Order: sequence, then structure tokens, then C-alpha cells
Amino acid sequence: MNSIFKNKFVQKIISKPARFVLIGYASYVLITWLLLCLPICWQADPITPLDNLFIATSAISTTGLITVNTPDAYNFLGEFIVACAFQVGGLGYMTLGSFVVLFRDSELSSMRQRVGETVFSLPEGFNFKSFIQHTIIFTALIELAGFIGLYIAFSREGVPNAIWAAIFHSISAFCTAGFSVFPDSLMGFRDNLLVNVVVTVLSLFGAIGFIVVSDVWLGLTRRRRSLSLTTKIIIYITFAFIVGGWAFLFFTDPSIVELPLSERLLASGFQAMTAMTTVGFNTHPIEVLAPSPVLVMVILMVIGASPSGTGGGLKTTSISAALGAVWASLRGYENVVFGRRRIPTERVFAAFAALAFYLIMFLVGSVVLLLLQSQAFEDVVFEAASALGTVGLSRGITGDLVPFGKLLIIFLMFVGRIGPITFGLALFNQTKQSIRHAKEDIAI
Repeated sequence: MNSIFKNKFVQKIISKPARFVLIGYASYVLITWLLLCLPICWQADPITPLDNLFIATSAISTTGLITVNTPDAYNFLGEFIVACAFQVGGLGYMTLGSFVVLFRDSELSSMRQRVGETVFSLPEGFNFKSFIQHTIIFTALIELAGFIGLYIAFSREGVPNAIWAAIFHSISAFCTAGFSVFPDSLMGFRDNLLVNVVVTVLSLFGAIGFIVVSDVWLGLTRRRRSLSLTTKIIIYITFAFIVGGWAFLFFTDPSIVELPLSERLLASGFQAMTAMTTVGFNTHPIEVLAPSPVLVMVILMVIGASPSGTGGGLKTTSISAALGAVWASLRGYENVVFGRRRIPTERVFAAFAALAFYLIMFLVGSVVLLLLQSQAFEDVVFEAASALGTVGLSRGITGDLVPFGKLLIIFLMFVGRIGPITFGLALFNQTKQSIRHAKEDIAI
């Protein structure tokens, strides 16, 4: 009887990939939290269970918000656990396990494939088995290249333990985690061209997603004649918004305008990139930015990275589909069209559902956080956007959050990692039904 009950329970969970994803990430957070609660991971002073839970969730969700300074609070073992957590969180639930199965020449189960496709939001036509192989190989190669570049840069700057610093930041940048072994993130390297370039390249590769990487590789090896529409949209939208944010910060923010020209170019470009890719590093103090640049950065954080990538946010493809629907409506088109390709109606419907659900979570989270915290309006809203978008940028209020404020940010980071729409699907039972109700129009 016991075994029948267990089988039914397991079947009930795995029959719904979204629910399985939620439970999987929750288990990762739990394991990381328990490890960080061990005193052997601390520098000296005890760290409260709530702060350890905050750091564990931030690492698994690849956010980077911290209530205790990572290098001051944790020793090497603690930093290593945090690095492992955001590496696992960045690659996505079940990716490593699926690769091990494939490495042993075994076939992936249908359940594993369904969960993987849910995690990565793969479009039709992508082979999941090849996708996993490309993901792991590319991750290893790009993080190795990032390590070499950062090691050279940190060695030149005389950074203590440059090897570990380079490893940690290479993984953190590619996984868009934003964690740093430096107390002030990367502000000490604002004028260092090599650090800025390497971190930017790593972050962009992580944010544009493994769909693009796999697609480009298939094109280079002549196994696909042209790039998919998804890849084209991701590349165009990502770079368009980054360049737009770069120009806005460069010309409008007083604290950036007063910098020397070379630093001004690097700082404005880096902060636009770090918001859009949701990597969360900063080379310029975020708390000194003027209100209008802050709002632009919130918009970039809400849009976020791309599906199947290591970043968070609403996703570039969702915002593209929504904007395409707006344009089609204004022009009187019956369908949403990109590059002479008609987008399926169900995808447009899903994009608007994701947009609405994301904005609801963001607005509700902001309102509750404003009730809990006494800081300035823009600081609190920025914090909520950063948490839900798994960005990690802050205007300096994370360490001053009240206990319930920390719990709310933990919740937003977790929801942001699995995706608000996936979180909603995991909570509610879906039933397919044919609509037999009478049709009636409404005013829009």
C-alpha cells in the first residue's frame, strides 16, 4: 500500500513539469541553505539562519542580492558553496543530471525531457539531447576563457588570490549571478578595459541563452541553413535595448556625465548591460543615479535576458511578441509577423499572459515592500524589480531590510528564477476544456 501511495504521489508531481521544476529549485535552495548554516563556512561572526537562507536563494536564483557581505561573512568553503550554487542555478534545473545520463550513453526519459523543455522554454524543432550537450560544452569553454582573461586582469592589478577571484567571477558573470569576492562588487575596476570587456562578454553569452548558442553552432557546422527566428529576435532586441540604455545613461545621468570620457563610456555601457543581462555587477554606485536613469534601469531589468539563458526578467522574446501584437493591432493586421514569419497565436497569448503575471507580481511585491520598509520610493521599487528579475543591483537598502522584507525578497528571487508564469502553473491544476459558452463582445 505504501509503495502504491508513493508511486501515485510521484506520478502526480512529474505529470506536471512546472511543479517538478518548482520542487527541484526549492530542494537546491534547501541544500545550499543547510550547508551555509554550518559554522565551518563562516569567517568568524555567526550568520543568522535567515541571512543564510537569503544568500542561498540569491545564489540558486543567480540574483546576487546580499544581506551580508560575501567575502566578509564567508570563508573559502562558504564562497565555494555559493559558487557551486549559482553554477547549478545558472545552468538550469536537471541540466547537469541530464548530461551525466547522456555521458553514460543512456537515453533521457520522457519526464526528464519534458521538465527540461519547461525549464528552457524551447521552441519547436530543437533536439533536447543535442541542446544539453551543447549547453555543457559551451559553458565549460566560455567560463574557461573568462577565467584566463580575468586572471590576467586581476594579476596585473595585484589582486590577492587572483586565481580564485578569476574562477569565481568567471562563473558568476556567465551565470549572471552578480556575486563578487570584492566588498564593492567591481567598482574598483571601473576604468579597467579588460575586466569590463571580459565580464560583458561572459554576461552577454549567458543572457542571450543556449538556444542562440546551439542555433549558431548548427549554422556554423552547416547542419542548419539559417538562424531561427527566435535567435534573430533575441539578438536584435538584446543589443537594441542595451545600446539605448547605454546612450541614455551616458547623456543624462549627472554622476556619470562628470566622469572622464573613457570611464564615462565604460560605466554607462556596463550598467546598461548589467541591468539588461541581469548579471547584477556594478562599476558605478547605483545609489547616486538620478531618478530618470533609475527608471530606465528598472525597465531594462523587467525586460531582462532571454529564454534558455542564465538570466532572469520577463525575457526578450515575450516583450517582442507583445510589442509585435501592439504593432499588428495599430496596423490592422490579423496576425503578428516577424521577418515575414507569422507567430502562432498561442505564443502571443502566452507572451501577454507572462507580461501580465510578471507585472502583477512586480507591483504587488513593490507595494508590500513599501509597506514594510521606510526607505525612499525609488530605492524600494528598484529592489523589488532587481529581486524579481534576478538582477542583484541595489541602491544600498538590502542590508537594512527588516525580517519580513528579507522574506519577501527571498520569495521574489525564487519566483523570478523559475519564472512567474511557471510558478503560477505549478500552483494551479490545468484542465483542458472545450468552450461551449455563448460568445459576447466587450469594450476594449
